[in-house]
Amino acid sequence: MAATQTQNPETAPVPGHRDQAPAGCTPADHRRDMAAALRPLMIDIGIPLGSYFLLRDAFGLSLWLSLALSSIGPALRATAGLAARRELNGLAVLMLAVSLAGIAVSLLTGDPRAMIAKESIVSSVIAYAILGSVALRRPLMSAGLKPFMTRGDPRRTAAWDRLCMASPRFRRLELLFSTIWGLALLAECAARLVGAYTLPVTTMAWLGTVMTLGSIAVAIVAGGAAAGPIQKMIDAEAAAS
Repeated sequence: MAATQTQNPETAPVPGHRDQAPAGCTPADHRRDMAAALRPLMIDIGIPLGSYFLLRDAFGLSLWLSLALSSIGPALRATAGLAARRELNGLAVLMLAVSLAGIAVSLLTGDPRAMIAKESIVSSVIAYAILGSVALRRPLMSAGLKPFMTRGDPRRTAAWDRLCMASPRFRRLELLFSTIWGLALLAECAARLVGAYTLPVTTMAWLGTVMTLGSIAVAIVAGGAAAGPIQKMIDAEAAAS
């Protein structure tokens, strides 16, 4: 008589069901992973910007004082990172540079055209910092791209890290993404500076905002040329792991 095999109820497949997620992986865990991934952006960019607008608009402090106070956090973060790990925190240094540039140009004359032009000077600091990070092969925009590409998933995060270390194509796409953003912001700065001295002040009062939003939109759309392949590479790497 042939032996009859029995299946362990705990390991037998359940008809009509796909493989389930690994034990312990819950939506709450996913949210915590996403929060952890986005934390550097919140600390290094969100808090300084939020405190600047709060100090300037809610408490009525002057422009330079609001910038000075909001730059304390990035300065401490940059110093702490340098002391603890012997490396600069790129996002913190960027926000500190923007604040210092803002303080410097806030001392410009009160001429309306100069006031419009100074916004392009501050914005250009961001563009040059991004392009400088590309030249150093340490693309700043990857800090913002990584959380959205990995979505807080540990497997996707590990896939990003492996690709970053082992794939030259992946690194080139990272550099391309930052280059696109840097050039888009630099073009906006140049256009704003030209408009400040060639167009009526009343026109630039609203057109400046349109230029900023337009440059961001262009960077998002054009950045898809790099972000799309990056996402596909992460998907493939995570699926193979």
